Amino acid sequence: MERLENIGDRIRDDFETRNGVRDNVLHRTRELIRLCGNAIRASHRDEWEEAEALLSDADRLAGSILEVLEPYPDLRHAGYTRDAMKELVEAHTTLALVQGVDVPGPEELNVTYPSYLNGICEAASELRRRSLDEMRRGDLNEAERLLGIMDDVYDVVNTFDFPNAITGGLRHRVDQLRGVLERTRGDLTSSLRQDQLIQALQEFEERVGES
Repeated sequence: MERLENIGDRIRDDFETRNGVRDNVLHRTRELIRLCGNAIRASHRDEWEEAEALLSDADRLAGSILEVLEPYPDLRHAGYTRDAMKELVEAHTTLALVQGVDVPGPEELNVTYPSYLNGICEAASELRRRSLDEMRRGDLNEAERLLGIMDDVYDVVNTFDFPNAITGGLRHRVDQLRGVLERTRGDLTSSLRQDQLIQALQEFEERVGES
């Protein structure tokens, strides 16, 4: 029994350490998600310097999280860690797509493939807000460019027909993106038709004035 008690003490010590690491990481992942969300919001306001600064802070925090979790691969793949890394991917991808620069890959961001795919899927959905803003500003060409990007992302993520246990629930997000795409396409089509109608009326008024 003495040997069994020693084994129990050793396991208890390990659990206590893991629990401490888990609590620490939970706090950090919440902060990481906040930084990523603020970076995306700053990009929607065209505050690019602030967005990049927030994203740099998020990168450093993500790196520290992964360093702490290196001895604990089970915690590295826990749901709260995956979700935080997904948010990091979403922020990086959103900023890159809006600015028209190369999107970083999963190796560059040091994230798992499921986190990466789910992140770029949510980034594409996030572009709807930007596209609507461009429609309100009257820049339909930019809105159309963003819709094209959303289409391209959808075409990529829609090819991953694997169980949710492998993709981290990607199918649900792909289905959501399809709905976002359809609504955005409808909004842009209405805006384009309205713009064409206004132009036609202006041309008609000019012809009437000339006559």
